[in-house]
Amino acid sequence: MAQPLMPHATASWLVDNTALSFPQIAEFCGLHILEIQAIADDMAATKLTGRDPVRAGELTMAEIEKGQKDPNYRLVMQKGPDQLRRTKGPRYTPVSKRQDKPDGIAWIIRNHPEVSDGQISKLIGTTRTTIAAIRDRTHWNIANIVPKDPVTLGLCSQRELDAVVAKAAKAAGIEAVPDTRLEGDREELIAQLRAERDAAARSADAIHASEESTFGGATFIDPFKK
Repeated sequence: MAQPLMPHATASWLVDNTALSFPQIAEFCGLHILEIQAIADDMAATKLTGRDPVRAGELTMAEIEKGQKDPNYRLVMQKGPDQLRRTKGPRYTPVSKRQDKPDGIAWIIRNHPEVSDGQISKLIGTTRTTIAAIRDRTHWNIANIVPKDPVTLGLCSQRELDAVVAKAAKAAGIEAVPDTRLEGDREELIAQLRAERDAAARSADAIHASEESTFGGATFIDPFKK
């Protein structure tokens, strides 16, 4: 299913401007429902600027109204975001992130040995020679290479990495292990988020009340009064 060009910003706009349910917004934007909860509670790492999917041509008001009337309705994108397609050549990586490539390659080699050098080359945008040097520990900077998640480094998306790992596992005959870390814990995690928000609010109220009490009983002397 196609997803909006800027999923987090789109989700922020939908939370603020529609009555769609969190599951509807999460599915349309390709995000986890807890991310939508965090956006709604203003607990995201950074305050997001909403992106209007209607103006972007990705959604219509009629489609939004259908979703608001039926919580089980799945929103349908009008068009997918325009994407540049590469026909050949390595993936382009910004100069600022190129120094992180060896760390990302080392992470994949360590955690997903079933992924081939060719797959890593296409995913990260590097050469097989570099991958082989890191794999054989003959890379010129091997002493300073620290395995780091390429998604965290911004070298690829989580979906791209998952797709490559799944394809490699299937080719190697390895059964994929489902991620069950959040199963059964969603309500607890949401409750924890709300508890943290309420605790922060109570702390702010207590500080405000303390300040009012302190200044309320103080006697101020005008230094200019004779």
